[in-house]
Amino acid sequence: MRIPLSPLGSREIGLITVLVGGAAAVMFVGVALGCVWCWPVGILLTVLWLGGLAFFRDPDRPTPGDPGVFVAAADGVVTESGAVEDDPWTKGPATRVSVFLSIFNVHVNRSPCSGVVRSVEYQPGRFLDARDPKSGALNEANTIEISPDEPGIDRVIVRQIAGKIARRIVCTVKPGDRVERGQRIGLIKFGSRTELIVAGRGTCEPVVKVGDRTCGAVTVIARRTSTGKAGGTETPS
Repeated sequence: MRIPLSPLGSREIGLITVLVGGAAAVMFVGVALGCVWCWPVGILLTVLWLGGLAFFRDPDRPTPGDPGVFVAAADGVVTESGAVEDDPWTKGPATRVSVFLSIFNVHVNRSPCSGVVRSVEYQPGRFLDARDPKSGALNEANTIEISPDEPGIDRVIVRQIAGKIARRIVCTVKPGDRVERGQRIGLIKFGSRTELIVAGRGTCEPVVKVGDRTCGAVTVIARRTSTGKAGGTETPS
């Protein structure tokens, strides 16, 4: 039976269990010995321990099999959705959807599409609040570039961006790896942000708007258009 916790958080899970879970156990021993105040403290520590474990939860998810769709790379709330004329990561027009993850969301990241990983680039940086529009350019981040199976689309980029609390980005794929839509590709520890960037003008269109909630690997956030312009050339689907 699979334990629904991400192994990418093993170190933190161990520390939380030893320090917080262990302290809770000591309090309940105190309760057995007649310590009255140990009872509420033990309950509080138990809640904190379970909350810490819940941060690293990693549920199995059913991924849509429809052709031409891109799924959310993470759980959270959409903070940006639309076309941009000059994306810094594609060096040209693109479609971008950004999702903010609070500390209460599942933080396992998923591939939005099937394809082959072209490159993985880590960027050290600051730790602005992940809801800040400047966080995408200035914060610690990891950029994963994928050559998608979708015809007419040259590149798909997933950006893992650390937030004000997060200090650790984990990526489990490398250049040359084959990924499938909805596949686990990493984790951002604590509050953070993910971005889906699809290169080209009119190659796809968002199907979510700012304020919508997403479920990683499940929510369709963009759909390939029947025709699109990649690199200025009309490309059939």
